[in-house]
Amino acid sequence: MTTPWTSGAEGVMRLPSGRLVRGRGLRRPLPAGPSPTFALYLLGHQPPAVAWETRWVRWPDFRLPSDRSAAAEALREAWARAADERVEIACGGGYGRTGTALACLAVLDGVPGREAVAYVREHYASRAVETPWQRRFVSRFA
Repeated sequence: MTTPWTSGAEGVMRLPSGRLVRGRGLRRPLPAGPSPTFALYLLGHQPPAVAWETRWVRWPDFRLPSDRSAAAEALREAWARAADERVEIACGGGYGRTGTALACLAVLDGVPGREAVAYVREHYASRAVETPWQRRFVSRFA
């Protein structure tokens, strides 16, 4: 079993189930501490190679995923793996796409869709989920 993230570490959000997931912006330096064991990168272009396992979802900045079914599958995988792995969700800035994805993980974890954005803004970043269509995506995510 992998050593989990440390609760309260930079970018780490605790879901209601106790799962810990780290969100971050790829334009900022890698936070101190252990590396992820799995990362879901939400970018309009393929991310650079890293030393850990990754999955890429084509998701242009300020928009929604290009393939919503593939995004939902990737988010379900990230949520499942967060039960016993160090999972990181990241986009360029770490707020819009990352916040939207974290809110979707909160929905998978039992937070009602209409409350998930507020949950992520309280437990991850107040600027999370930047656009009306990202908020709508979360409220309809199941």
